[in-house]
Order: sequence, then structure tokens, then C-alpha cells
Amino acid sequence: MVKKEWLDKGFVTEPVDKSINLSKAIRQLCEDKNAVVLAHYYTHPEIQDVADFIGDSLALAQWAAKTEADIIVMCGVHFMGETNKILCPDKKVLVCDLNAGCSLADSCKAADLKEFKKKHPGYKVVSYVNTTAEVKALSDVVVTSSNAKIVVDSYPEDEKLIFGPDKNLGNYINSITGRDMILWDGGCHVHGKFSLEGIMKLKEEHPDAKLLVHPECPKPIQIIADVVGSTAGLLKFAINDKADKFIVATESGILHQMTKECPNKTFIPAPPETSEQIGCSCNECEYMKLNTLEKLYNTLKYEWPEIKVNKAVAEKAVKPIDKMLEISKKLK
Repeated sequence: MVKKEWLDKGFVTEPVDKSINLSKAIRQLCEDKNAVVLAHYYTHPEIQDVADFIGDSLALAQWAAKTEADIIVMCGVHFMGETNKILCPDKKVLVCDLNAGCSLADSCKAADLKEFKKKHPGYKVVSYVNTTAEVKALSDVVVTSSNAKIVVDSYPEDEKLIFGPDKNLGNYINSITGRDMILWDGGCHVHGKFSLEGIMKLKEEHPDAKLLVHPECPKPIQIIADVVGSTAGLLKFAINDKADKFIVATESGILHQMTKECPNKTFIPAPPETSEQIGCSCNECEYMKLNTLEKLYNTLKYEWPEIKVNKAVAEKAVKPIDKMLEISKKLK
């Protein structure tokens, strides 16, 4: 039974016996309950290693849409759990910590978007997946960094579009499509704080390293990149490219998979502007790092916290998500 004090904190805090092999126990709970664990690339390495599937936002949505499991545990942030629930209304969707939010999702409130749409009649709304269910319900289509270009290109060249909430990704898509989309003024607190000066210093120290940059990063960092791409896209490039050293400007959790896939290559995390993380040059998302093995174990054991989405909102929100998934089939 979930106790009230756990409910107040948004996650299950019951102490876990230190003698338990958490990875094995989690896998056993998954087998017993017909549950799957989905994990984003930005979570802790031990979370990624115990998951059934690791991916970026697009891949996680695609996996959720096709799974036959009864329970989905989304190790990521809140909007990802919502997306899974919208796609799988008849399944139980759990998250490790209800406090695992997203600065991008927080930067675009549904009420504000509704007013913004009134000021721009005739415009269609292209929303980044990093948004709440309510914002998705107000959107015409959802995108991820993996498929944003192909989704935007699916619209006529003269289509009036609003893109939000990430202005850096929106600027990047405008630049490679020739569009002039109106951009919502939002941004990711992790990708927005990479140090241009620090990256330039790393490039001087490692002239043979290629710079891999996520499109949520500011334009000056994109300009000096060798490759701009989604998390999955950067991983794929690192695997296939002949270079053996890379500077990586995205959340540092991806370095775990990069190192696993390319054990003979060197991956250097791009540094943040501040020195908040003393002794570490990594740029981490504190929300993603709220996912821990202890919380995952208790979440599976007690089947809580559970994601709920208002039925009326979900029925509207699923349409732009389904549209994205249909267009994204062209990526395969």
C-alpha cells in the first residue's frame, strides 16, 4: 500500500533492503507483472542498463504505441509518461517520480498558447513533444528533434506555422527548411547553458575531435558544430563516423550509450557555463536524474506513481501525436 507521506512527495520513498540486487529484482517484477521499462538516453547509466528499451522521445513514443505489456514504466520526465498514457489509454503507465518535470514543457502553458493562437488566426501549431498533454491538445501536429524537419516539410511551403516551445530548435528548422515559422520563446535549461567559450577551448585542446550538437543548443554553438542532430541522430553518427574522438553538446547521459556502442572511441562532454557541478564538466538534467533504481523498484512493486490524463484532453492530444507517428514512418 502506498502511504500518504509518499503521495505528498510524488514518489515512493520506502527504504530498499541493501541486500537486494535491484537490477535482478526489477527484471523479475517486470516478468511477474508483464511490465516494460522504457528509459531515455539522459537517465542514469544503471537505469538504461536495466531497461527493456532505451531511446529518444520519438523512439520511446513509437515503442509505447506498439507494446503489448500491461504496465509501462517511463524512466524519463513527466511529459513522456503523459505521451505514453495518451497513446496507451488502456495500459497502466507509471513514472518513478512525479517531480521529474521539464523546463521546456513549463515554458509553454496551455492557457498562454490558447491566447497566442487567437492573436495568430489561420496558423497551424507545430508543438515539440516536450509539452504537456493540454498543449498537445491545442496543436495540429507534434514533433521531436528527430523528425521535426520531415514533419514541417510535410506542410505546403506557404502554410502559416507556429512552432513551440523551443526557439533554438525552431530557428534551426527554419534555417534548414527555408521556413519563417513564428517561434514560441522557450528553451531547455540544460541545452541553453552550454559554454561557447568552454567548447572552443575543448576544440583547441582536441583539434581532431568532431563537435556533435543537439538543435536545442543556441545558434552560436550550432554554427561551430560538425553535426547538428537529435540525441539518437548524434549516437548514430558517432557509431558510423570514422573519427575516434567527439565533443558532445547534449545532456551527458547519452555518453553511456556512445561509450557502450563505441568502446574504442573517446567522448568528451561539452561543459556548462557555470561551475555548479563542481569537479565535473558534464551538463546534466536534474529532472532526468531523479530516476533511480531504488525508485524504479518501488514504482514497480507498488505500481505507483501512476500517470493520469483527462479523457477529453487525451482524445484531442492523441491526434497530433498519431499524425507525427504516421509521418515519421518515412524516416525508416
